[in-house]
Amino acid sequence: MNYELVVDSKPNGIWIALLRDGKLIELHEEKGKSDFMVGDIYLGKVRKVVPSLNAAFVDLGYQKDAFLHYLDLGHQFKSLDKFVQDTINRKQSVADLLYFKPEKDIEKRGKIDEVVSSSRKVMVQIAKEPISSKGPRLNAEITLAGRYIVLVPFSSKISVSQKIKENKERNRLRDILKSLLPKNFGVIIRTVAKDKSISDIDKDLKGLLEKWKLVHQNLKTSKPPARLLGELNRASSLLRDILNDSFSKIHVNDKVLYEEMKEYISSISPSQTKILNLYTGKTNIFEHFNIHKQIKISYGKKVPLPSGGYLIIEHTEAMHVVDVNSGNRSAKGDTQEDNALAVNLEAAEELARVLRLRDMGGIICVDFIDMHKRENNKLLYEKMREYLKSDRAKHSVIPPSKFGVMEITRQRVRPETNIETSETCPTCNGTGKIQASIMFSDEIETTLDFLIRDKKEPKITLLVHPYLEAYFTKGMFSLRFKWFMKYKKWINIKATTENHLVEYYFLDKNNNKIII
Repeated sequence: MNYELVVDSKPNGIWIALLRDGKLIELHEEKGKSDFMVGDIYLGKVRKVVPSLNAAFVDLGYQKDAFLHYLDLGHQFKSLDKFVQDTINRKQSVADLLYFKPEKDIEKRGKIDEVVSSSRKVMVQIAKEPISSKGPRLNAEITLAGRYIVLVPFSSKISVSQKIKENKERNRLRDILKSLLPKNFGVIIRTVAKDKSISDIDKDLKGLLEKWKLVHQNLKTSKPPARLLGELNRASSLLRDILNDSFSKIHVNDKVLYEEMKEYISSISPSQTKILNLYTGKTNIFEHFNIHKQIKISYGKKVPLPSGGYLIIEHTEAMHVVDVNSGNRSAKGDTQEDNALAVNLEAAEELARVLRLRDMGGIICVDFIDMHKRENNKLLYEKMREYLKSDRAKHSVIPPSKFGVMEITRQRVRPETNIETSETCPTCNGTGKIQASIMFSDEIETTLDFLIRDKKEPKITLLVHPYLEAYFTKGMFSLRFKWFMKYKKWINIKATTENHLVEYYFLDKNNNKIII
């Protein structure tokens, strides 16, 4: 499988698309202001302790107080709290924990008011970004994620990713970290650390220790609410987590971002800097890689399947509901059971992609087409689990019930990416009535006449929906040809699926939108 990352930088933010064999599997939006991202470390102030919820509400400077449950404090909360208070009071002058005396772990089934009080200054990390009317979800078990390892202060445990199966390799990695780790630091060894050299892991560890020193330095001078350490931008954090030998290309359309990503890739995987490509094409980068079309197809209520079947996806307050339909699929010689199995397997693969793409979380109930053979239902369950293996979010799958309904739970840490795919006609504003189509063509020609004769534009490009592009360019004596004969100037006409049906723009010689 080949992976490609396509980064579209815009004035109001960045869109990041992850493609697998040309098919869109993840879409991320990073807005200009990147506060309260998952992984950010903050110094907050406890606003209120609620014993009935066994939780506290913490002021981080967001419009809604953040939520911190007792179970998210972490076993070493007392050690972290002592470090924070001593640093603020100038008793802990260094970030090194060599001479730090850890406190006892908190009780597993303790009460929040026994360890946290109102107005207490606490160091916390964003576990879930603000969603809808809810503030951020927090944890106080601070972790610093690197390329190969995750550093855990105030711990002494060395954990290895379960995806590394070979005992010999697991033991090798444990031995390396035992020899490298400073006192009072634990670590989680990531899957990508497999077969990596001591020098690579040591370099990653030193980088994380430098981050910890920065947290300590900022803690000494900060007053809550304050961000002590920001997570990487989405593009870099994606590269940190998933960059591997399967990546064939990374495309970026912004020079500054290109240089930033080049510097980051050279620090984590120098051999792969050659796959980074600065896109300089005149067509929108998402249009060039067919991403706009895939977004409109995958984010609708009805998601088509290659064979002619389709998924209907409904979002409710309590859960997501998916219905699988065979549509106009026809396979000669197949029995009803065989046909149902084929559609269900195809739907399972597409659903796994859509769940990851939309970042759908919570409970997902899928109504597959009924199958009567037990072995077919078992096969569907096993395939669904297989298709979800590549999903980095925690998930659980329950086999189909006797009614053919499969239940899936999936963790979500970011707000669900919800893109509206139904379009309100920009001409009629939803009334259902528009000006005569011949008048619309005349409107474009009138604007074109003004740009050529009055504004004296030397080069003009018309950007329209693919249907209109075909209308203007079809045939030897097309409308474009008639314009050429009339103005003695060739008009470039480009199609883009980003436009509405009757939406159009004129671009100048520098591909900038002409304001009329």
